[in-house]
Formats: sequence, structure tokens, C-alpha cells
Amino acid sequence: MIPQYRKIVFATDLSAGAAVVLRHAICVARAHQAEIEILHVLPEFDQSVVNYVSVVMGSDRLADHELAHKDAVAASLSEKMRAFAREELADHPEDLARIERIEVLHGPPASTILSEVRKCGADLLLIGTHGKGRLEYAFLGSVAQKIMRRAEIPVLLVPLTH
Repeated sequence: MIPQYRKIVFATDLSAGAAVVLRHAICVARAHQAEIEILHVLPEFDQSVVNYVSVVMGSDRLADHELAHKDAVAASLSEKMRAFAREELADHPEDLARIERIEVLHGPPASTILSEVRKCGADLLLIGTHGKGRLEYAFLGSVAQKIMRRAEIPVLLVPLTH
């Protein structure tokens, strides 16, 4: 049977090449009459940094500060992504209706993306890849590479041009 994609997740790091991936997501959504969820994941701070700041600020003040700003940052990024989508699709405003929701989450990027894909019942995941060299992958890893190893649905990797 030929697959039908009804729910597409476009996970973005908001880099300069994100527009290219959005265009691919729209193309696939048009062909399948699918909905799109745009997802951005804010990575958690390294625990050693959190511990240091906690010592300097005090753990209570740090927790209060983090809670106060976490939602504000997520709301700001969500609005930025909405503006990005409106700007990119200015010539095709009918495609804005395909964007069901825009989500900003916190956590480790690869596992958070895969968790959201399962939670929302997506059929296809689109992500951009920066195309780093072998040495960088060997030492740094890659969100795209981690997702490809663990994905349970098809993943479309779009090379990001610089």
C-alpha cells in the first residue's frame, strides 16, 4: 500500500536553512492534504553550569528565575516561528492553514522530538541536517543522526545550505 501522510512534524533549530525544510514540508503536505506541526526544542543547560549558577545565585532564586523565564522564552520563540511561517508563505497564504500548531518544548533535542512525534501521532518527520564532516559527527554527535537511529516513522532529511 502507498503511504498516506496525514500528520507531518517539521522539527527546526531555527537556523538560516529552516526555510528550505519548511518548503519541503509544505510540498509534502499539499500532496497528501496533511497537517503540519512545527517544533523547536530548547536544550536543557548542562548540569555543571546549572550547579555553578545555583551556587552563585542560590538554588531558590535560580528556580524562580528559571520558571519565570522559561515560559516567556517559549512564547517568544513560538511567535518568532509564526512570523517566520507567515513570511515564508506570504505568496501562498492558503498553506498557512496547513500549519496545525507550533510547539516549543524543553529537553534533549533528539529524544524530545521523537517523543513529540509519538505523542501527536505523526506519519512523517522532516528535519534539516547541517552536513557536518565525519570528525565532527564522531566527537559531537548529531541530532539528525540520533533521530535516524531511533525513529519509528519515515524521516526526511533536508540538507541545509549555508
